[in-house]
Amino acid sequence: MSNASPRTEQATPVAAILLLLGSGLLFSFLDASAKWLVLSGMSAPFVVWVRFAVHVVLVLILFQGWRNREMYRVRNLPLQLLRGIFLFGSTIFNFLALLTLPLADAMAIYFLAPMVITAIAGPLLGEWAGWRRWAAIGVGFVGMLVVIRPGYGAFGIGHVYALASMVSYCLYVLMTRRMAATETSASLIFYSALAPVLFMSPALPLAGSVPPDLLHWIVLISLGFYGGLGHWLIIHAYKRAQVAGLAPYPYIQIIWATLLGYLVFGDVPDLYTVIGAGIIVASGLYIVHRERELRLANVTEPNSESSSLAKKL
Repeated sequence: MSNASPRTEQATPVAAILLLLGSGLLFSFLDASAKWLVLSGMSAPFVVWVRFAVHVVLVLILFQGWRNREMYRVRNLPLQLLRGIFLFGSTIFNFLALLTLPLADAMAIYFLAPMVITAIAGPLLGEWAGWRRWAAIGVGFVGMLVVIRPGYGAFGIGHVYALASMVSYCLYVLMTRRMAATETSASLIFYSALAPVLFMSPALPLAGSVPPDLLHWIVLISLGFYGGLGHWLIIHAYKRAQVAGLAPYPYIQIIWATLLGYLVFGDVPDLYTVIGAGIIVASGLYIVHRERELRLANVTEPNSESSSLAKKL
């Protein structure tokens, strides 16, 4: 029997945590800016198109697209474009949801994504969840019901859009997980931004809306920087730390969303939103904890019967 000590979990570097927190702040600025633009009368599809068009330009600059061939190399172009369409769906539905929902409410529903991904990864990827994770998914669903309160006058079209945005994002993540083994990281980043631009371009004559003043132009163009730089910070955060170590920190984004919602729009989350968001976050953190336990079990006992049993739980 080998006496070699198992590989232990590494401490998460502070730099990686700060990078991930920065990305969450940028994404919150993105949501708040988009909500402000759409509420001011600008077309949501046009706002989405500009957001991704600027994102494409930024990616070309950051990844030196004029000499980085890995960015354009693909194994399956239709799947690359479909993945980008799911990201587009997540964005457009989110912007439409923000027409009627406070930022905190939309963010609370968005944080159902880890639970939904865990649930549908089984039939789509063969990664089945055990009973503990299914229990956490059920608790998260209860939290969503507390936030949207169907049948009590709170449920509206904004909640439908928020749910559609969350489901689109889940499909985008699952496709990313499936394609990561065959596609380059640079191409996944590039085509996820390019696909929405190509998809929306034919509709621009109908969906286009000219910003009325310089402030609207600045805020509109800033969307691509918030999105592009946010994804860039995420990439560098995960280069410095393990996925499990960083998993809890995106939930802090709900704090940024709540603060910006109050400062920019005067939105104060009600008690139901606070309670529901807390339930959703707690459920998501449990799933993160469970995934980490299984990961450590696979490292310490990769061939044991107990490790095999743990996967079923």
